[in-house]
Amino acid sequence: MTTTKKTSLARFLPILAVIGPGIITAAADNDAQGIATYSIAGAKTGYSLLWMLILITVSLAVTQEIGIRIGLVTGQGLGGLIREKFGLKMTAFAMVTMLVANFGTTMAEFAGVAGALEIFGVTKYISVPLAAATVFFAIRSWGYDRMRKIFLVSAFLYIVYVISGSLAHPDWIAAAKGSVLPTFKISKDYLIVFIATVGTTITPWGQFFIQSYAVDKKMSIRELNIARGDVFFGAFMTDFIAYFIIIACAATIWVFGKSINDAKDAALALRPLAGGFAATLFAFGLANAALLGMSILPLTSAYSTCEAFGWEAGIDNTAAEAPQFYGLLGFFILAAGAVVLIPGVPLVSILLLSATLNGVLMPIILFYVMSIANDREIMGDHVNGKVFNVIAWATTVFIIALTVALLVAIVLGLA
Repeated sequence: MTTTKKTSLARFLPILAVIGPGIITAAADNDAQGIATYSIAGAKTGYSLLWMLILITVSLAVTQEIGIRIGLVTGQGLGGLIREKFGLKMTAFAMVTMLVANFGTTMAEFAGVAGALEIFGVTKYISVPLAAATVFFAIRSWGYDRMRKIFLVSAFLYIVYVISGSLAHPDWIAAAKGSVLPTFKISKDYLIVFIATVGTTITPWGQFFIQSYAVDKKMSIRELNIARGDVFFGAFMTDFIAYFIIIACAATIWVFGKSINDAKDAALALRPLAGGFAATLFAFGLANAALLGMSILPLTSAYSTCEAFGWEAGIDNTAAEAPQFYGLLGFFILAAGAVVLIPGVPLVSILLLSATLNGVLMPIILFYVMSIANDREIMGDHVNGKVFNVIAWATTVFIIALTVALLVAIVLGLA
């Protein structure tokens, strides 16, 4: 190997070592819950909500950058920092907020696996237990480095949605108009879809996960610029994929006046409208997203809770070294899967409710994150700048305003 090649490789290897947290966190935002929410958004509102994806991309990039920067500076997860800064009571409140939202989302992941495999003739009474066992034993046995590689491969499989969306032959002019011309209306159904779309992308668990991931990866502040690139690229990819999911459903289900309740319905509806290949790709993407999500969400819940209360955490630890961590991990996987197996459980309601709950609870988590990110005693010279503060606080205020508008719509009975 020549000296030039060695030098290039030496420069490239640190980048490979750091890549991961931003891309994986952002990909997991497009989990089964996310795909279902974007599908419903496209089916119910057509191209009219595409404009908000641009705003969401900026907000997601900024909030995730703040999260990973806190992790790099402090070497601690968000749960532990909240305990140090706000005390045990406020920590307990933050954890309950996050865990409630996470549990609903984890159920949505199992519902996504069940729905995707039902399309291929596999009953949920086989797919859900099999997926739960596979995820738990993979996390338990394979360790951090192998799981990181699996997560990254899973993240890049989302390209199937770009193909599926293109095969739906959308009205690109209408999509372009929907991307730049904001539309908004005060109605309960519209606001639920709007908040759910925000809440499934900018999530409480995402703030906890990206910070814990960076800490577990033993990254340092010297790698901040590479980590930022990873986060910004991940945020772009999240909403790039979301864009194609929405237009796939807008171009078919919305145009033909059909209705759907979840991502499984979307895949089935695509078959006669966009072709069997598009539908199969959509269903495959749903299964992949659900498996990624049902790995990430329980991990985040276990990591964050253990950090908050000072217990040992990490998938490179044994069960004997981190009993609370593995106990919480197992509980989240088994309990969420068990709920999905209950006959007649309203999975669609759980899915939309958990996405909406994520949106409603996100301002609480952002308050904690912003307080830490602007604390010079904790962050030193790496406190937030003015631009990031404006964007992050504007995101918080915007979500609160949406929540108030939804409550007004419900009280006034606006359809």
